[in-house]
Parts: sequence; C-alpha cells; structure tokens
Amino acid sequence: MRLIDTHAHLTYPGLFERIDEVMQHCAEAGVECVITIGTDVDEAHKGLELARRFPGRVRVAAGFHPHGAAKVGSADWSAMEAVWAEPELVAFGEMGLDYHYDFAPRDAQQAVFARQLQLAAARDLPIIIHSREAFEDVRSLLLEHGYKDRRVVFHCFTGTEQEAAAIAECGWRISFTGIVTFKNSTALQAIARAYPADRLMIETDSPYLAPVPVRSQKTNEPANVAHTASFLAALRGVGIEQLAAETTRNAEAFFALA
Repeated sequence: MRLIDTHAHLTYPGLFERIDEVMQHCAEAGVECVITIGTDVDEAHKGLELARRFPGRVRVAAGFHPHGAAKVGSADWSAMEAVWAEPELVAFGEMGLDYHYDFAPRDAQQAVFARQLQLAAARDLPIIIHSREAFEDVRSLLLEHGYKDRRVVFHCFTGTEQEAAAIAECGWRISFTGIVTFKNSTALQAIARAYPADRLMIETDSPYLAPVPVRSQKTNEPANVAHTASFLAALRGVGIEQLAAETTRNAEAFFALA
C-alpha cells in the first residue's frame, strides 16, 4: 500500500525535533511522501532542509498563511519568491483567508492573498488554499486572478455541500483530513462518500487533527493518514488498497510528483 500525505507541518514543534522517528513511522505505514507546508519564510527554509535530507520522501509547499498577513514585509516577499524557485517546491501555499480567528485584519489578509495569486499566476504549480468562514471572498479572488480550471485544492475542507459543488464547478478540488473520521462529521462524510474517485486526496494537517482511532494522540503524524484512508475506504465501500491507489495517483498527478 502506497500513501501520500498531501499536507503536513513537519517543521512544527512535536514533529521537527523527532523527524527521524516521524519518517520511520511513515515508512511503516506505507506513507511514501509527505508534502510539508511552509507558512512563512523561516518555515519554508526549514522545509527545504527536510526535503534535501529526505529526497523524494519530503516535498515542499510554501506561502504566507493568512494568520501572519499583517507581518509580511518587502523583505519577506523577496525571500519567498526565492523559495518558490527551489526545485523541491511542488506547490504554493497554504494561502487564503481566515475570518474565524481574524488574527490579521481582513484587508491585510486579502492583500497578501491577492499578491501571492498574482505572483504565482505565471508559474505552473498548484495552489493550496486555507479558507475558513471566508469561502465567497476566497473564490472571488481566485476567479479574479484567473485560477478557474487551474490546479487549486481547498485543504482541510469542512465546508458545505454547496461549497464543495462550487469548488468542483471551478475545476478545483478539496482534500480530507482526519476530521472526516469524527463521529459528528456526518455532513462531511456525505460529501466524502460521493466525491469523485479521480479527484480524491487525503492529508493529516499534522501535528493537528489526529483521526479516529488515534484522536487522543497529542501530536498527529503523517503516518496517521493511513487511518483516514482506511475510514474513507469503508465509507465509500471499496478496499483500502484501491482507496490508497486512487488517492496516491491523484496526488502524484496534482502535484506532479511522479
């Protein structure tokens, strides 16, 4: 069984300082590749270091997270553009808008998101979206910057059936975390049950959101994407080997990993 964790934060505390153990657990669980997300310049550089230490097993996405939008300065933009030119980079992001926490003013979030979309537009790499209680504004900015029918994924999707349909209509896709395994996630499970097999992708968002049956685990790990895969296979009425093959094939194509 081959699996890919399409979204993790290997540079965060709880994972980074025990990275050898974390990657060993991945190998034991069949997780062949982890895409680690740099949410600012420093985290992006740490991610690049891991990708060079574990070639092929760790790949990198990088961008400015909306939480830190108010702190992004001119030097940060230059440094992030340099990161975006590195060969280990497979996607831009995560980027987007977060109106739940509002850790940065909404106008600052929108400006930083829009500039990232503008800078990334000429490059043929996927965009990883963070959207929380901000779907209409996120969709509007993506369309405004010409991203219809381009490679865009709404990571850690927990939205409505209507939002999932709107995302599909634009040619984009969604990715499922361990949240789909939670007992009270019936609406999300209904979306996942019917989601097209040729677009299905899975992630951990580790060190957060540990899935059932390890939900009590303090630090989620990329290896636990296997639990999410197993749950989705049962939910969709297919074997785990089939589900693993489908999600791995989709991730390889979306991120051009093969």
